[in-house]
Amino acid sequence: MIRLVVEGRVQGVGYRAAFAERARALGLSGWVRNRRDGSVEAAVDGETQAIEAITAWAKRGPPAAAVVNVAIDQDCQPYPARGDFTILPTL
Repeated sequence: MIRLVVEGRVQGVGYRAAFAERARALGLSGWVRNRRDGSVEAAVDGETQAIEAITAWAKRGPPAAAVVNVAIDQDCQPYPARGDFTILPTL
């Protein structure tokens, strides 16, 4: 499982919904949410290739986004509900 924190113009542009849709299509489990600081945070778990694909996508995002940085933490705790991907409330 990895945790991503995506910075830039990533709120108000459909980033979370697009991220969740892509993650589900890749068979990943986890969650995505907005943060009060304007970033988007996600935790994803699944096959290595799928995690690499969502990480590459996160660096671009949907068309209206302008990603400037993606911080990656590979030492986060596992998400308990495998096979499910959800959009969480803002933290």
